[in-house]
Amino acid sequence: MDKVQLGNSHLNVSKICLGTMTWGEQNTEAEAHSQLDYAIERGINFIDTAEMYPVMTRAETQGATERYIGSWLKKSGRRDQLVIATKAAGPNASITWLRGGRARNFDAANLKAAVETSLKRLQIEHIDLYQLHWPSRNVPIFGNNVFNPRQERAAVAIEETLAALGELVKEGKIGAIGVSNESCWGVSEFIKQSEMNGLPRIATIQNLYNLTARHYETSLLDETCYRENVSLLAYSPLAFGQLTGKYLDDPAAHGRLTIFPANWSPRYVRPATVEAARRYVQLAREHDLTPAQLALAWCYSRWFVASTIIGATSLEQLQANIDAYSIVLPLDVIRQIDQIHAEITNPGQ
Repeated sequence: MDKVQLGNSHLNVSKICLGTMTWGEQNTEAEAHSQLDYAIERGINFIDTAEMYPVMTRAETQGATERYIGSWLKKSGRRDQLVIATKAAGPNASITWLRGGRARNFDAANLKAAVETSLKRLQIEHIDLYQLHWPSRNVPIFGNNVFNPRQERAAVAIEETLAALGELVKEGKIGAIGVSNESCWGVSEFIKQSEMNGLPRIATIQNLYNLTARHYETSLLDETCYRENVSLLAYSPLAFGQLTGKYLDDPAAHGRLTIFPANWSPRYVRPATVEAARRYVQLAREHDLTPAQLALAWCYSRWFVASTIIGATSLEQLQANIDAYSIVLPLDVIRQIDQIHAEITNPGQ
């Protein structure tokens, strides 16, 4: 498994990252441990989680994912072989159970509480990559694509957040830092504030990127992150399973788009997204590829993707997702992918 350095940090990670957000909801602790065993056997050294996992997040299960990782780390003794990344949740009025009911934001008190509880659940003393799950300020994310100044809200200043993270770095509780679901302005502002004030510099951005959601490459984020050496961690490369074709073959297929409410992630069931998925699935099968192989091989090959975060609910899915790394798509297939994208642009964004 090839490895890559994340930004200006000291972290060298596998080009595939094991995502974990189904553990505790769609996967048991034993299944989570089996996935960890298998992924490491295949050369993956990068594990991504979050304090709010599993999804869909609820009080009864919140934190289970980190606990499952923690119990595996304790019994395996392989902590030193891995890069562990987790995330602090940003403001969300509907998530009232995090951090003992404290206001959820990125001030010093909240970040300290979030880091310390994640460390306890993970049963480790240091988090290698600590990320802000979504911005404190008003930003169109999670399927909302239009910035609306009327939705402005009180937010923690980026300088204040970086200073709080800097203290946690000094205490040895976290190492590199990153952002997630961020915009071009946000990345630029994080860099500016770190340079102006001698504060930690972000190494990564974890953003949505798949065949139906290529906004990253057209929103100036691509250039900004290239010039500022901020590494992209691409999440949802299979669009919650829509790009595997399973929902096209069987609309009632078991998965996040059927077991969770339809309004939980509506971007992946939009008519345009379904039509784009249908065309990508057809293209894959015309070239003797599975739809998942096409979607993953394409994402793995993008020059600006440092590491692709994959998730699975079975070892068979995990094996297939990792195996797709060895597939090289012909130039003609890439050309046809771009043609579909030109005709149905970013429907899953």
